[in-house]
Amino acid sequence: MSLLPIILLGAGGHAKVVLDLIHALNRQILGICDPGLATQGAKVWRGLSVLGNDEVIERYAPSHVELANGTGSLPGSHLRRRLHVQFTRRGYRFATLVHPSAILGSGVELGRGVQIMAGAIVQADTRIGDNAILNTGARIDHDGDIGRHVHVAPGAVISGDVKIGKACHIGAGATLRQGICIGSDAIIGMGTTVIVDVASGHQQTGQPPRAPRRIN
Repeated sequence: MSLLPIILLGAGGHAKVVLDLIHALNRQILGICDPGLATQGAKVWRGLSVLGNDEVIERYAPSHVELANGTGSLPGSHLRRRLHVQFTRRGYRFATLVHPSAILGSGVELGRGVQIMAGAIVQADTRIGDNAILNTGARIDHDGDIGRHVHVAPGAVISGDVKIGKACHIGAGATLRQGICIGSDAIIGMGTTVIVDVASGHQQTGQPPRAPRRIN
């Protein structure tokens, strides 16, 4: 069965990375939809035909194309999630994209529209929910459970058996201790080390020093 051609949504920085990912997988791209480019009257973006705004997608039957969500995911922004829900309800499917340089262990499960970027590592029996991003060089150890719409930013390290609820943002370079739970819609700041559970809707940032302890 041949893979369907892709339409890319969005024209920001994340879209550039997604476009490179699609090229690395040798997938066919029909063009890009972006309201900003359409308003400007742009015809071409990074070698792609600008098809128009997001409503242009309805000219293509859901059975004939896949979508790639080029909208980034930042704390407080829900556009990426909204686009995924909106077009999924209309019957469209989002392509699950894994960079050739990423490493996936045995038993890994990937939801629809997951994007795994260059250098990411996902170890055995980890589940990644729909529309999640594992960004450049992110590392997820064994038995992880990463909810839908989660963004694991570049260089974050998630130890084994960690559960992350839906729509969380795990900042660049953050480190999560094994076995903890992060509730839905939580934010973990850039470079933060997390050693206890974080409740839904809460934010954990910073690096408060702890008293040194003798190593046994």
